[in-house]
This record gives sequence, structure tokens and C-alpha cells, in this order.
Amino acid sequence: MPGTQPDRPGPGRSVRCPSCRREHAYLQPSFSCACGAALKIPLLRGGVPVQVRIRRWEDSWLTMRCPQCGRSDQWPQPEFTCACGAVVRLPVDMDHREPVSAPPPPAPAQAPGSARPPVRPAGAPSPALRGTTPPARRKPFHPHPVRTTEDAVMAAARYLEWLGFEDLEVSESQDREGVCLLGRDIVAQVDTWTEPADLRAVECLWLNTLHAEQLAPAMFTLAGYSREARNRADQLLVALFELDFAGMPQAVNPAAEQLVRTGSTS
Repeated sequence: MPGTQPDRPGPGRSVRCPSCRREHAYLQPSFSCACGAALKIPLLRGGVPVQVRIRRWEDSWLTMRCPQCGRSDQWPQPEFTCACGAVVRLPVDMDHREPVSAPPPPAPAQAPGSARPPVRPAGAPSPALRGTTPPARRKPFHPHPVRTTEDAVMAAARYLEWLGFEDLEVSESQDREGVCLLGRDIVAQVDTWTEPADLRAVECLWLNTLHAEQLAPAMFTLAGYSREARNRADQLLVALFELDFAGMPQAVNPAAEQLVRTGSTS
């Protein structure tokens, strides 16, 4: 339709908060389709951002089709939290109905005869998961045996502190039976259900990280994850860990492996 062309990926977009009128440089996040394509949600050119006063889980996702493989999937609504506390949602070009393919990152310069470096896949962890604490400098991790729900929370908290996430606060999870560990640059849910964590649990955890750019989402479970939950976590870069009864977390997806390698960003 004329006048509703989507914005193409760029270095950023100037967005004014409808509550306090503060200007923000909004950079669209890139997501990974199951086929491996890197995608960005098409924003409506000239659209007016709106303040989200009541957030509903069902209103936070869009169903769109990947232009590479034709797969229809749910994608998160583009939004951010202003410094004034307002949640701001950007209008999406629904007539376009397809995420925009994100261009691959430019390859670094190489010396003649050198081997070509591996290209980072579309679902590789974002800068929010890059840290400065190499594993070689950490002391050996001493797990906390898991016999009760409280033990599971303690085991996850000890592990995150070992990775460099300090000053963790404990709060009850609102979505499932479990506990959230909140830090300056991480939100971790400890799921104590006897059934595998599902797709909605992963999506709700990811939504809790939208109010700050550097918050990394992580989940710990005793019963594992459904296949849909794992696929969604790979798209949204949610780090997934499984806890055994010895209290030793095991990384089960690339985002978790990256979090173990890098530790806290602070």
C-alpha cells in the first residue's frame, strides 16, 4: 500500500517517548527463524509510538511469515522501556506481513593466505551476553545438592554468582510455580515444576527483560524443556540450564553455553 513502506534495518531510529517526550535511538533487534535466517520486524514508516499501560501476554506477539522459508511463527512486538518508566511500543507494518531479512555482518579483513573465520550464526548470543570473566580465572564451582525447592533456588543462585552475577534478589514468579532471581544484568527463573518448561514460560521470561537493554534472560529447570521451548529460546537468546540433584547446572542451548563462557557483563 502506498505510504506504508516498512523501515529497513539501519543503525537506529529516532523515537520519541509519548509520555515524557524524551528522544531515544531505537535499534531493532534481530531474531533467528528456525531455518536460520536473521529477521527483523518491519516497522511502519511514519507510525506513532504508543505507551503500553496494561501489558498482556497475548498482545505482546505477532504472527508473521519468514520471507526465506515461508514458515509462520510468532515474533515479539517491538518495544522498549523509557527512563521515565513508560513501556513504548512501535507500530508494525501489518500490510507487509513479513519480517525483513537482516543483512549478514561484514566479514573482517584477513591477511593473504589466512583461513576464513567462521560466520556467527543468526541465533548467536547478542552483546547482552558478552562478558569479561574468562572461565580460566574462576575458582572451581561447588554445587549445592538439590533436595527441595529452596535447594534448587540456592543452586541456581550460587551458579550465577560463580559466573559473576552479584546482588541477586529473589521474587516469586507470576507465571508458573517457581522463583525469579533478579540482578543488575540478568533475570533468571528457577522452574520447580515436575513437567518440562513450555514455550510460554520462555516467552514470559524474555518479556521480563525488555525494560533494560543489558538484561540477559536465563532459566533453570529440574524437568527439562519442551522442544517448542528450546526452539523459542534459541530465537530469543534465552539461556537454558538443567539442574541435576547434585546441584550442577548443565547448559542445554547456545545462549547458555555463551553465558558460561563469558559470565557477567558488569
